[in-house]
Amino acid sequence: MNTSTETIREMSAGESRSANRLTILWVIVILALAPILVLLGMTLRGAQGNLLPALNAERFYSILTLHGLGMVGLWFVAGMAGVCALLRGYVRLRIWVNWLAFLGTLIGVVMLIVATLIGKYGAGWYFLYPLSITSAGVWEEWVTYTFLSAIAVLGVVWTIWCLDVTWGIARRYSLSSALSWHYITGKGDKVVPPIVLITTVCMIACLTGLVSAVVMLVLYALELAGMTQVSDALLMKNLVFLFGHILVNVTLYLGVAMLYELLPEYTGRPWKNNRLVAVAWNAVLVLVVFAYFHHLYMDFVQIRWLHVIGQITSYASAIPAAVMTIFGTLALVWRAKTHWSMASLLLYCGVLGWTIGGIGALIDSTIMVNVQFHNSLWVPGHFHTYFLMGVVLMILGGAFHLCDKLSGIPENIERSRLCTGLICVGGYGFVMMFYLGGAFSIPRRYAQYTELISTGTTLALVALIFITMLLIGLIIYIWETGRRCALALKSNR
Repeated sequence: MNTSTETIREMSAGESRSANRLTILWVIVILALAPILVLLGMTLRGAQGNLLPALNAERFYSILTLHGLGMVGLWFVAGMAGVCALLRGYVRLRIWVNWLAFLGTLIGVVMLIVATLIGKYGAGWYFLYPLSITSAGVWEEWVTYTFLSAIAVLGVVWTIWCLDVTWGIARRYSLSSALSWHYITGKGDKVVPPIVLITTVCMIACLTGLVSAVVMLVLYALELAGMTQVSDALLMKNLVFLFGHILVNVTLYLGVAMLYELLPEYTGRPWKNNRLVAVAWNAVLVLVVFAYFHHLYMDFVQIRWLHVIGQITSYASAIPAAVMTIFGTLALVWRAKTHWSMASLLLYCGVLGWTIGGIGALIDSTIMVNVQFHNSLWVPGHFHTYFLMGVVLMILGGAFHLCDKLSGIPENIERSRLCTGLICVGGYGFVMMFYLGGAFSIPRRYAQYTELISTGTTLALVALIFITMLLIGLIIYIWETGRRCALALKSNR
């Protein structure tokens, strides 16, 4: 990781140890929660495979809610924590804000667990209005307030976190410099690392999504307090998908930012910023905000030209960042003496997962195709591909890199390759069952399948075999990374 002498002089030894401890604690949280959330996902597929007949629909949907929100939230904070650790080589970030984000996230997660596993809140990760506040007796009123309060707590601390990262970058680079506009215009020679450019794009986009979440929660609060009447369902859906879509995409881009910063250490070649990189990521900033309209194709009352914008921006947003990153990655490793360790393998494989899942997402974002695939297992198929096999692998690679550097424990390359192989074979076998389910028109979100769609039951059982393989690989990763965390935490007291 490149470092700035200015930043090193500003950070005291105590601040550096505190920052390292926080990074390690974030990794420990990831290692603890990731397998639990995987097991929850296995529980869902087990129910669909008729292995858990006692799991009723109400419990199924509460687990589905926790699994979906938990996975998205976990990997968002993991990406933020990893990028913050790497950004400290270039800019100064406030340690107390990072600690606030850590503690606030833990509080929000506990509240979310209480609402779903204890209170049986089952509106899904999307918690679409009015289902989100209409329990029909499945959960009590306090559960609704607990769930929405959890979302509010997480939203507040994440907003503060994003603002601090943005402010930290702004103290070192102007907005135009951070966005690398001088690379585009050819005026100015200030060097801006790609991680600074991508993170700036992520923070601006993320704050846009978080603002929409604030507006949505205010509308919920006003209605629940009896100060307003029934809210507009289409407005609420636009707000929640603007928030959710941007959060998921920002999580992906945070993983890509780590890729740009770390992969050169293993190939021995720099990944420099230039005009093409700057144009690509500035285009992403504009397009990602409008691409969320592809989630609302089924809402025929939505203004038609918004659907058209959704399809155009969905296609356009996939081109600049993805193409630039894919070709950049291939150029970086082509005929290079790459050190294929756990970190570099996971980072590289993450680009592959992002590419395959992105193609699936593009297919689904086509209006004529979406009409057929929207309510099928194709949707979780492409999502799990670019998320699980894309961004998650990138973040896991980045986490291993950071803990490996802090601990200094020699790596067992054969074990690392076994771990990566199990995760990739298990992961792709798992998502393939989703794609096949989509091809057979198996609907998504069903707790159990009827005889008419019994193929879904078979696919769920096969998926469990593959996800077990992935879980074994994840356990090996947890062991290798966990013992590095323990040593690193001990040395940074």
